[in-house]
Amino acid sequence: MEVVVTRDELHKQRHALAVKHHHKEMERPLIGLVPTMGALHRGHRALIERMCAECDVSVVSIFVNPKQFGQGEDLDVYPRTLDSDLSICRAAGAHIVFAPADEEVYPPGYSTTVSVDGMTARWCGQSRPGHFNGVTTVVAKLLGACRPDRVYFGEKDFQQLQVVKRMVRDLDIGIDIVACPTVREEDGLAMSSRNQYLSPSERRIAPRLYAALKRMAACYSGGVQDVESLIVEAKQVLYPSGDDTIKVEYLAIVEPEALTPRERAQHGDRALIAAKLGTTRLIDNIALTGGEVG
Repeated sequence: MEVVVTRDELHKQRHALAVKHHHKEMERPLIGLVPTMGALHRGHRALIERMCAECDVSVVSIFVNPKQFGQGEDLDVYPRTLDSDLSICRAAGAHIVFAPADEEVYPPGYSTTVSVDGMTARWCGQSRPGHFNGVTTVVAKLLGACRPDRVYFGEKDFQQLQVVKRMVRDLDIGIDIVACPTVREEDGLAMSSRNQYLSPSERRIAPRLYAALKRMAACYSGGVQDVESLIVEAKQVLYPSGDDTIKVEYLAIVEPEALTPRERAQHGDRALIAAKLGTTRLIDNIALTGGEVG
């Protein structure tokens, strides 16, 4: 595994590996990318392992992107664990880790922003103004630097996934965005680098988010389509015996592509939640399929 910190080094290593993995029977080798902000966990490892299984050359980027953090958010304290991150990448089979400095990604005079209008105004975009502009800008930069054929994202941040898909489609970038299932702890909590911020008592409460989403999905499977009724069911799970430790930012059912809110749930919709436990913001989602809820 090679660790590179500049775009020139990335291009050189990517080209060398592409030549090494080129076979006469194939037009060209497949290049994969998993973009991350580091602080890697089993969820990231699952993405990397899938990429390595499906692509000839696998690249992981590790970059804490300052442009997607708002004023007062956790940029300064966001966990930076490069040594352990590299160990996870190596164990998962990655070929290249691209770990640039801020000035490599945003050199002096940088003045361009990539934005996706409409679908970024609601949900996480409403409480984190400018966040998705930061996400789409850095993803566009990483796509230009790596030139992958496939990029792998987890479904935990469902809005981010759909925003990136829209950007790639609208700009005719011509790559595949591969959505991978959310990886969870044994008690159902979606894995996140921010989970380490939770106190022991908050960590015990945090699985209620997924439990509430599962209640919504189960009620939908049982024939309930009215969204307000489904939200009432979820809140019974979130707030047992009046416990209001979880501060819900939003709880909604949305059409899965444009992320517009529903009044009556339909097959394939997504139930989304964002909430704070203390100072830690958590997000999660579940598909409404009408079938068995796992």
